[in-house]
Parts: sequence; C-alpha cells; structure tokens
Amino acid sequence: MHHSPDEPSKATCPAGKNNENKTDDSNNESDKAGHETGPDMMDIKSTHPEEVSGGIFSGENGKDYCNMSRWDTLFALITNQLGLGILSLPACLKVLGLIPGIVTILCVALVTRYTGMELHQFYCRHHYVINVVEMVKIVGGRSWGIVAGIGLLIQVMMTCASAAVTLSIAFNTLSNHGTCTVGFIGIGCLGCWVLCMPRTVKFVSRSGIPCFVSIIAAALIVMISLGVKEPSQAPEGWKVKIELFGNPSFREVFNACLRVIYAFAGNHTFVSYMAEMRDPIRDFPFALGWLVSISTVLYSILAITIYCLAGEYTTSPALGSAPLIPAKIAYGIIIPAIFTTGLANGHVGIKYIYIEVMRWIKATDEVTQNTKKSWTVWATCVTAYWIICFILSNAIPIFDSILSISSATTYAWFTYGVSAVLWFSLNKGSMFDGWKKICLFCLNSFLILFSLFLNGGGLWSSITELLDTFADDSTTVQGSFSCGDNALF
Repeated sequence: MHHSPDEPSKATCPAGKNNENKTDDSNNESDKAGHETGPDMMDIKSTHPEEVSGGIFSGENGKDYCNMSRWDTLFALITNQLGLGILSLPACLKVLGLIPGIVTILCVALVTRYTGMELHQFYCRHHYVINVVEMVKIVGGRSWGIVAGIGLLIQVMMTCASAAVTLSIAFNTLSNHGTCTVGFIGIGCLGCWVLCMPRTVKFVSRSGIPCFVSIIAAALIVMISLGVKEPSQAPEGWKVKIELFGNPSFREVFNACLRVIYAFAGNHTFVSYMAEMRDPIRDFPFALGWLVSISTVLYSILAITIYCLAGEYTTSPALGSAPLIPAKIAYGIIIPAIFTTGLANGHVGIKYIYIEVMRWIKATDEVTQNTKKSWTVWATCVTAYWIICFILSNAIPIFDSILSISSATTYAWFTYGVSAVLWFSLNKGSMFDGWKKICLFCLNSFLILFSLFLNGGGLWSSITELLDTFADDSTTVQGSFSCGDNALF
C-alpha cells in the first residue's frame, strides 16, 4: 500500500530483515556499527526492502529499484561528491592560508557527517520518503515542500551547470579554443543527457570507480609535474612562498568557505539513495562514514600538496596550476569524473521531477515499469532538465562564481539547515533532556543561523565577485552566452 509523505511518523523502522541480503558479503561486516544510526544513537533495526518508499521503488508490477548494497551506495556517494568541488580547494588554501584552510576542511567534514546522520535518523522514523523534499513536507507541510522542491532543483541544476562549464574549460584547454565556448558547453550537456537516460541509482554507483580513478590520476599528474617543474604562470627562477595564515578580505573569506562547503555538500542526494537501498538502516551509516573519511583525506592531501607546490600561482580549477602539457593531460583524464558529477546530480533532480509527474498523472504504479508512458515521461524530464542546465551554464559561465552562488543559495540549507530543522522535529518536547540534548540544541540552532548567514553574505560576496569578473577587461569571458575562451592557458 502506498503511503503519503504526510503520514504520521512511526516510532521506529519495522523489523523483519529478510534473507535476500544474506548473499551480500558486505552485510556480514560491521553489524554493530549499523545500529548507531543517528546523532542520538537510536537503536534501529533493519527494514524490509518492500516497505521502503511506500512501494514506489519496491518493484511491484515492475523492476525492483531497491537493489543497492552498502558498497553500491558508497560508490554512488563518491560519484556524487568527488568531482568539481575538489578542483577549487587548493585555491581556497591560497586565500585562507594553509592552517585556516586545513581547519576549515576538517570542520566542514565533521559537520557534514553529523548532518548526514540526522537525515538518516529522520529516515528511520519516516522510511517511506523517497527524497529530502518529502522530509521537509512532513515537517512543514505542502507549502514548504514546494519551496524545498524548487530549492532542490535549483541546487542540482546549478551543480550540473558547473559541470558543463568545467567541461567547456577542459575542451577549450585541450583544443586551444577549437570552437565557441557555448558549443563546448552544449557538448557537455549533451553527453550528460545521454548518461542520465538509465533510470536507477545503480547505474550511478557503477560510475563511482571510473570517477574516483580519474580524479586520483589527474591529481597525481598535477602534483608530480609541479614537483618537477614550476607552475605554468611562474617566472623563471621562482621560489614557492607558502602563507600559513592568509590576509584575505571579508568577501574572499566568504567565497573560499563557500567552495569548501560545496566540496562536501552531497547531503541533498542522501535520502534519494537511501530509498533505493536494500537495507538503508544498517548500510547507509557505513557508506556515509567511508565517504566522509575518503573525501577528507583526499581533499586534504590534494589541496595541501598542490598549494605547497604552486604557492601564489595556485589556480581554480586546480589542474591549471600545472605546467602546460601535464595540465592538458590532467584535464583529459578528469573528464569522466566531470561527466559523472553531472550524471549523479542530474539523476537526483530528474527523478524528483519524474516522480512528481507520475503522481500528477496518477501513474505511480508504472514508475518502475518499462512502459511507453513511463519512458516517455522520463525522457521528457531528462531533455527538459538538461536544456535548462545549458541555459544556466551559459548565463553564469565562470567556474568559481557558479560554485559560490549555488553554495550560498541552496547548499547551505540542504547541507546544514534542513538537517537541523529535522532534528528539532524529531526531538520536539525533549530538546533539553540532559546536557547532551542541550548541546545538540545549541549546535542545530547554530546550523540554522549559519545557513541564513550564508544566504545573505554568501550571495552578496559571490554575485559581486561575478560582476567584477565580467567588468575586468583582461577576462576573455565578458558576459553570458559568451564565445570567449575560458581555457586556463
């Protein structure tokens, strides 16, 4: 039976894990860790997969979409998070200084882990939701659900637009500006359109390993080349100068912090992935823990190494810090990771639109079926989505600016604010029961205020930076839908 997202919450997830997961060797590991599912360490048992998502993805009369193991989920999360954000981190250390930059990365990682577990805890109480928008709808009603839905689409579309912009930078760098930048952005959007045609998250998870390998290989090429030769823009005889503490302006601090937040901001996809897992209650904390650990280590090593080798000539995206030939090779190698960033975020946004349309036409029983109606709706959603992303990426064709604007508008809320609001909903009436709850009350109150602060100050700093870039006569990209060369060389 299908459950509405407005259905009253249950105390715990239902028990009764069936035997189908016993064939998954990953579920025999770390069983004890699976019970520590949230910030308050609730004792939650596994859920039967057919009860997840109110039956929408459970495969009745169609394909079973609830088929991801913990390792599948980890690779899907890696595909979603390890991508564009990592390319801006070395430049963040150049702005903030080495020590403040490292501290910022570690703090954001810890808070991201905590807010991710808050989403998981809420999912345990409302196991029929299929995306973060439905969680907001449970707490705030239909009106706030609509606001959250619009916010989610803005967020994933901005991320996909930044992927298209990055692809245009790569294509321009490799081809020495072989054609108009608008055309290269179109090629990137077309490739992502093709990748988004499969309908299950399982396909996204299969892109995790190529994505991870391409990022590691590109980063190694840049780091090794900088160890052998000075950055491409450095003068002859240049010696690296590392700032332990930077002296940035308020706007520069804001934009640097927004880019670190962007690098860790994958929370908006967590619930969508939980909805297609076989055993999300036990397996998601495992996948999230490994994701944060891998991201933190990889981000720190890459950011520190590139900044310490390139110094004041560290660029954003970071691959441009390397000498010319290695940088071009790195850009060629990292293209799969950029495409999978578009795939992962595009899939979340497209599936949200798809489900809403199928509900509107009263065809939820065909969501997982291979019918003419379901495929027509899916293909139409994919096409419309990437047309909008193409327009957005040409309207804001500057890599750093599009990261900052997206972080300030929606990432702050979906990474911090929404999770904090969900904590207040879960703990209504018991927020001051002991010192631990009081501390969590203060922390979640801070996260909401921090999200509001990022909205105001972040939008100001990122938009003024974008306008300054457009006004700079030395910039080749002089405005929206510009054919100017955005290559780094």
